Amino acid sequence: MAMPSSLEIAQSAMLRPILEIGAEMGVLAEELELYGPYKAKIHLDILQRLRDRPDGREIVVTALTPTPLGEGKTTTTVGLAQALNRIGVRTAATVRQPSMGPVFGIKGGGAGGGYSQVVPMEDINLHFTGDIHAVTAAHNTGAAFLDNNLLRGNELDIDPATIRWPRVVDVNDRVLRRVEVGLGEKAGSREAEFHITAASEIMAILALASDLMDMRARIGRVIVAETRSGTPVTMEDLKVAGTMAVVMRDAIKPNLAQTLEGGPAFVHAGPFANIAHGNSSVVADRVALKLMDAVVTEGGFGSDMGFQKFVDIKCRFSGLRPSAAVIVATIRALKMHGGVGTIVAGKPLDEALKREDPDAVRRGAENLVQHIAIAGQYGVPAVVAINAFPDDKDSEIAVVKEVALAAGARDCVVARHFVHGGAGAEELARAVWAVAQDGAPDFRFLDTADATLHNVVPLSASR
Repeated sequence: MAMPSSLEIAQSAMLRPILEIGAEMGVLAEELELYGPYKAKIHLDILQRLRDRPDGREIVVTALTPTPLGEGKTTTTVGLAQALNRIGVRTAATVRQPSMGPVFGIKGGGAGGGYSQVVPMEDINLHFTGDIHAVTAAHNTGAAFLDNNLLRGNELDIDPATIRWPRVVDVNDRVLRRVEVGLGEKAGSREAEFHITAASEIMAILALASDLMDMRARIGRVIVAETRSGTPVTMEDLKVAGTMAVVMRDAIKPNLAQTLEGGPAFVHAGPFANIAHGNSSVVADRVALKLMDAVVTEGGFGSDMGFQKFVDIKCRFSGLRPSAAVIVATIRALKMHGGVGTIVAGKPLDEALKREDPDAVRRGAENLVQHIAIAGQYGVPAVVAINAFPDDKDSEIAVVKEVALAAGARDCVVARHFVHGGAGAEELARAVWAVAQDGAPDFRFLDTADATLHNVVPLSASR
């Protein structure tokens, strides 16, 4: 019998009232700002009320170098959170809000898949609580103030050739990548560009800010251009930082939704990992850690991207500390890294990747070894999760387990959460929780906060 599509699964889900989920977590009714019956924002005042409560354990989900199809980090994040709840560990997932660009592209939505999803899925993938629109409006308000300064006499003496603040829109509109603005204006026209909203510096600031005032201060420090004498021009100089922060006053509050199995899930901020730090918000993690025993979050792309940025940026500037890392691997990705087949988004999977080939898996596992080493360099214990597919063979899985354990992974577990939800990841949950309870006593940053390109320590020298 064919498995329903992820959309069909999400649409048939019986959702719990978000007030019920909040109360179960320990959130007061007055701390919730409802957006209908199944989603809400949480006021940051909760952090003051719970300031003396100890934090839960944070588990970060990352991956080997992914293929164009992705290897299932979000699905694993949600499936692991569901499984931890099933084995009695009070757990919340914290994930990024999807950008509508990828949602309507080949990649599709970003709320997980199969029986490991965050719901209401359609809301999360589209407008949700309006945060991405607020980022768009705030960013473009800064651009409008900048151009208005030029139009009204350029009192800051900005050199137009140095302007580095684009405009943003949350759709894939390639013809806007390079545009000419100011046609017909007395200040003259210039070349400019549009980025997608998730690439906005304001989105990265939203994800890193600790509260509204911190966000306002960070916006004020953004450099948008230089004067003709070479002095940096900031949003504070343009007298627009406060306005932009006011536009974002609701966006700073983390969003609460739920998994398919009725557990809590925070969906907040969506910076891309290739141009920003690729992690969900600091405030969502902080609230979740005060309320739950465990929080499962994820970093974009592989451990050499989102995980490293999770540590070097998110942890360094927030004080958050991971207790364990989960490295997601798939047999198809290992085969591709081993030189077999090709993977092209939007096209059927190469038949070569479906054939049993443990030798190719072993060759490709050199990639996995490096990702285990990256987690180890930071002193974070790692568990490898093999995100299973029907075509995976026992001989191939055995190779992954052998290589992963030899490379220093604490455990290597097959997970089938896509098909079976939390029940399919209970073995993974037990393995991860056993590691997370011991924490990461050897956790370390590889370099100091004031490191430069000249004094940075090579990774090989830090082992």
